[in-house]
Amino acid sequence: MNVAVLLLAIALVIVVAALAALGAGKLARMDGVSYPTALTRAAVTFAAVITLACTAAGALGNRRARQPPTI
Repeated sequence: MNVAVLLLAIALVIVVAALAALGAGKLARMDGVSYPTALTRAAVTFAAVITLACTAAGALGNRRARQPPTI
């Protein structure tokens, strides 16, 4: 069950990152920038969302590992 939850969480993060990148690219094109610039902005947004998700997962993992043992 844990593997299924992990895979669903990864899929959700990728979908959210793709939607954010799509929105950033569309907004860039609406601003009138060229296609390479819009693609760059979309790629940076995608990478930022993935990095944020990894950072949050790492922080939560360290938080769980540092809990003192219960007596």
